[in-house]
Formats: sequence, structure tokens, C-alpha cells
Amino acid sequence: VQLQASGGGLVQTGASLRLSCAASGLPFSRNAMGWFRQAPGKEREFVAAINRSADSTYYADSVKGRFTISRDNAKNTVYLQMNSLKPEDTAVYYCGSRNGGANLQYSRYYRYWGQGTLVTVSS
Repeated sequence: VQLQASGGGLVQTGASLRLSCAASGLPFSRNAMGWFRQAPGKEREFVAAINRSADSTYYADSVKGRFTISRDNAKNTVYLQMNSLKPEDTAVYYCGSRNGGANLQYSRYYRYWGQGTLVTVSS
């Protein structure tokens, strides 16, 4: 199983980035997917999640209205479109995969994790 996250980088406040997470070796279309982030010195926190059929999405209050999660089951890829980025969005972003569709905001239920991609937003 492999989750390959990409798309991070250094941007200025107000900019946009799109993160991608390509999955292999797992039943992607049957799994929910989530994005979490971890800033230096902080615990990993929930950002966004999407169920396997993409008809339900969930967001942390801090990113609601700015970030959009989506998935392409034909490409085994989940995306996180991040707009209006703020310095407090700076973190390593991780994608996760799990079965089931409940409690998608809790990292402990995710079975597989990617290696993370760093997003740095300068003020």
C-alpha cells in the first residue's frame, strides 16, 4: 500500500495550492479519504475528509469555505484545493485512507498514511 502526497510548496498569504494524494495497493474506491496536517510543535489535526462515493465531505471549521476536498476514483487520487491560504495553514499535510464512513475526522481510524507534503505560507 502506498499513498503518495504531492503539491506542497512555499506560497504567500492569499495564494492557492492543490495537493494530490495518489493511492496504490488498496481498494481506493471503497475507502474514505482524509487530509490531516501537523504544524511544528502541534498535534496532527483534521483538515478535510470525503467518503468513498464522494457524496459527503467534511471540513475543519478553520478551513471551511477555503479548502475543497475531491476525489477521482478512476485515478485513485484524492485532492485538496486550498485557496486564500494563511500563515496558520503552514504544516505538513498528510493524506489518510480507511474503510467505513463514520467519524472521518478522527485520525486514529485511518489505517494507511502518506508521507506528507510541506505547505509553507509566508506573511
